[in-house]
Amino acid sequence: MGVNPGSHQNEPKRRGRRSGGEDTKAALLAAAREVFVERGYEGATVRSIAARAGVDAAMVNHWFGGKEALFAKAVLHVPVDINALIERLLDGPDEEIGERIVRNFIGVWDPIGGGPFAAMVRSVTSHGQVADVLRAFFVQTLLKRLVTHLDAPDAELRATLLASQIFGMGMVRYVVRFEPLASADVETVVKAIAPNLQRYLTGDIG
Repeated sequence: MGVNPGSHQNEPKRRGRRSGGEDTKAALLAAAREVFVERGYEGATVRSIAARAGVDAAMVNHWFGGKEALFAKAVLHVPVDINALIERLLDGPDEEIGERIVRNFIGVWDPIGGGPFAAMVRSVTSHGQVADVLRAFFVQTLLKRLVTHLDAPDAELRATLLASQIFGMGMVRYVVRFEPLASADVETVVKAIAPNLQRYLTGDIG
């Protein structure tokens, strides 16, 4: 997934003017899916995505607030602003971050039945490159930021362990729907899983 630093200059543009804001938004989402898969999260730039969509790069910030949010919506189908999510997770005592992770995860996906999470899993299993992009984004951009905030050793390992628990919970609850976890109430899930996440964040991982 190599990247040519100047490749955005030759990015093919889609022809025709966009008739409205929603058209521009849809074009950016479609272009983002293509570019992120082709170049990876780090290699994809706002400029190259906008060029692929045939719109001004400023439209990315206008519609999505930046590259992270665009990736979350285009590839991960995450119905929430990633930066706002990180702020919520860090807002409170450090020893309760594991609990906040579970509450926020379930709070985002439960109301919509976990459909977008299942869609993300399908994207990963059917496109190997999406898995690479997802790993770079989810582990490096989201979870590692939490671990780095806590200044814990072995940040990379801790972030990966967090990912294993969160994705495992999502798979069981929304994809394969193993009972009783699939229909367990929020408090039951928090009490069962949050301590594991907290240990991965701040505890002894051997």
